[in-house]
This record gives sequence, structure tokens and C-alpha cells, in this order.
Amino acid sequence: MNSGSTLTRRSCIALAASAAIAKPKPPMIQIESITSSFEDIRYRSPYKFGGVAMDHTTLLNVKARVRTRDGKVAEGFGSMPLSNPWAFPSKQMSYDTTQNAMQALGKRLVALTNTYREYGHPIDINTALEPEYLKAAAAVSAELKLLAPIPKLCTLVTASPIDAAIHDAFGKALGLNCYQTYGPDIMQHDLAHYLGKDFKGEYLNRYVNAKPRAEVNLYHSVGGVDTLTEADITKRLADGLPETLAEWIRFNGLHHIKIKLQGDDLKWDIDRTVTINRIAEETSPNVNWRYCVDFNERCPNVAYLLEYLRKVKELSPRGFDRIEYIEQPTARDLKADSKNSMHEANKLRPVVIDESLTDLETLLLARELGYTGVALKACKGQSQAMLMAAAAQKYKMFLCVQDLSCPGASLIHSASIASHVPGVSGIEANSRQYLPAANDPWRPKFPGIFTIKDGTMKTAALTGPGLGAV
Repeated sequence: MNSGSTLTRRSCIALAASAAIAKPKPPMIQIESITSSFEDIRYRSPYKFGGVAMDHTTLLNVKARVRTRDGKVAEGFGSMPLSNPWAFPSKQMSYDTTQNAMQALGKRLVALTNTYREYGHPIDINTALEPEYLKAAAAVSAELKLLAPIPKLCTLVTASPIDAAIHDAFGKALGLNCYQTYGPDIMQHDLAHYLGKDFKGEYLNRYVNAKPRAEVNLYHSVGGVDTLTEADITKRLADGLPETLAEWIRFNGLHHIKIKLQGDDLKWDIDRTVTINRIAEETSPNVNWRYCVDFNERCPNVAYLLEYLRKVKELSPRGFDRIEYIEQPTARDLKADSKNSMHEANKLRPVVIDESLTDLETLLLARELGYTGVALKACKGQSQAMLMAAAAQKYKMFLCVQDLSCPGASLIHSASIASHVPGVSGIEANSRQYLPAANDPWRPKFPGIFTIKDGTMKTAALTGPGLGAV
């Protein structure tokens, strides 16, 4: 009996050891090289948000070359507008100063990433590098003697094309779409490693679909200086694209509109919302219109937002009913601005955190302050977008995808997030309005992304290896 027991124990040990040997290690990559370049592009017409009218932007384009443990080599690509008025707003420093700081930081982050030689999943590589990126931002701020340090959001935006290129290369090395690389067979850590004990035993593939959905609602952006009617036009651009809101509605078959507001002129904000709703229902009276309103954190307090909602409801009940969500209305520093909780506002409509969202800590703080939704953005990095998508779903928050006037590869990246994350209400994609020339080279390969006919973006084709853009 004892010998039998011993044999059984030995057999179990041998079987366990055999199983451990047989189980393949998760595939990992090592960075071989990161290269980058800057590309300046001009807006078709100025786009005003956050009190700033932009007429040009700079893309940071990144290529990543990686190698797997078994010697497979692949190259990935990432691209993102730097958009310093959004990522690094400043009343003390000029546009050129913050723009130059972001470009200097971009070069520093590329050089830093080139020194990283550990094998890992792209999310693990980004997790390891982010603290170093933040130190680099502090160093650049000191070297340039900036009047204010480069904020974390700005660092995330600058690093995002690097992260995207690494994800893209990883997928290509495995011959898989990125969204097929988030399960336990490929990731070495569960979500608890990144997001805490609430996520023990869970992997990203629980919260992210391996296949894209067929289409995503498109939110057409109406900027602060955009012409609404023929009377607003002083001189037509005459470039073949629409110039009034009614023309855009008919041209793209729109049914979702993003309304950019001032936040410091209550009457203007109310009138603008009511007028846009009137034009929308007059142009397409049978459409089930949906709006989001975006103050770009310029409301002085939550009382301003509540009065805005009250007056819009009074003047245009149908317009009020069509507001699907409110995008970050007050200042992005939630700790300093904690008195402006959104608990009263979220009884009326979901209130979405955007500029403030830089990590899990800010997401949890936003929930405490009454924010009930999350805006996912490719410009904060693919790694962060995936982790925040999981956290938002875990905590039952409203989800949307916003962009940064993303053209070309960055728009495809953004559309992939919107199409693979369950529950996303829609995607903002305004480069077709403001940067159409930058989209032209991509249009033949992805017509469903860059040519809108029925108010939706066709995303079923986003199944290629990596991020699927190139």
C-alpha cells in the first residue's frame, strides 16, 4: 500500500512536471530599434476647441523593429498628432514653445525606448517604460526651462505612437491582429498585475473582442468657429467638401453630432446647442438624432453645466433628450477641483472623463466625483486604452471613443479601439472635416473608414495583423 502511495505521488509529480514543460511560454518580443519622424499638416479650415483655433498640427510617426525569442523579426508603425493646445495647454507659454517641447520629448522618448532590451508583451514593455518616460518629461522641462512642467497627459500623447508601433510589430511578428493577443495564452500576467485585485484571474480578452464589429456610429464634430448656415460663410472654400452643417448632414448621412462649446459664455453655449438641433431636425427630420456636448473642461463650475442643461431643456426639449453624454465639463485637475462633483449632473446625462484620465487612479477618483463614463483615446496609448476599457466595463461605466483630429494610421488605430471594445457608443473622427488631404493616401485601402455615407464607420475590415493599418 505504501509503495503504491509513493508511486502515485511520484506519478503526480512527474505528470505535473511534464505539464509544466509542455505548456508553452507566452510569446514575447524584444525591441531592436525605434525610429521616428515629424510630419507637418495643415487644416482645411481652423478647428476651435478649448478656446484655441488650430490651423495646423504635427504628426509624430514611429517605426518599431522587434524580434521574438525564436528569431522572428517584424516592423510596426504608429502615428499621432501632437496637438499641444490639448495635450499641453498653457496661458504662459506660446504655441511654438509647447510644440517644440513635445517634439523634443518625442525624440527623447524614442532614444529612451531604444535602450530597453527586456523581452515582454507590449503592455508590459509600456508599463515598464512609462515611469522612465515621465522622468524624461521632467528632464526636458528643466532643460528647456519651461514655465510649467510637461504634464502626464502630454507625455502619454507623445509616447502613444511608440506604444502603437510596438503593438503593431508584436501582432505582425505573431501573424495576429493586436486584439487577438490579449488572452492568457499570450499575456504573461492577468489584469490584477496592472489594475489591482478586483481583476484577479481576468485577462484583457474578457473585455476586448478579438473581432471588430461591422460598424460604429460616427460623431460629426461642430467646432466653435464652424459655419452652421450659408449666412455664416464669408467666402466659400470651394474645394468640393461641405461647408455648412446641413451640407455635412446630407453628405455623410449623419445622425450623431459632437457639439463643441465655450464653457465661458452661457448664452452662446445654449444658443449654439439649440441652433444645431434645429438645423439637424430640419435637414433630416426622421433621424433619431444623438448629440454629445463638449466644453473641453472650460466650465467654471458644475453650476454652469446644470444651468446650461436646464435652459436647453426649457428651450428645446427634444434637443435636450438627444444629448447622449457630456464630455469633461470642468478643470482636468480633479484633486484640485474636487468641489465640482458631477453627481447632480449625472442624474440628467452620463458625464464622461476625458482630459483627466491618465491612469487607474484618476479613473477611480472620477467615479468618486460622479463621472459615469470614460472616453477612450488612441492618443493616450494602445496599452492604456485597453486597460481603461477593461476598468470602465468592470465598473459599469459609459464608453465612447474620442480622437485628436487623427488622420491616416492614427484614425485606423482609433477606429480599431471603437470596433473591438464592447459597448462603445460611437467614435469622433473629424480629420475628414479638417485634415482631408492627410487621409487621401489611406482612402483606397480603407474606404469604409475614410468615406462616410450613412453616418457610420465601416470597421469589419480591421482584421489585419498588428493594428491593421499597414
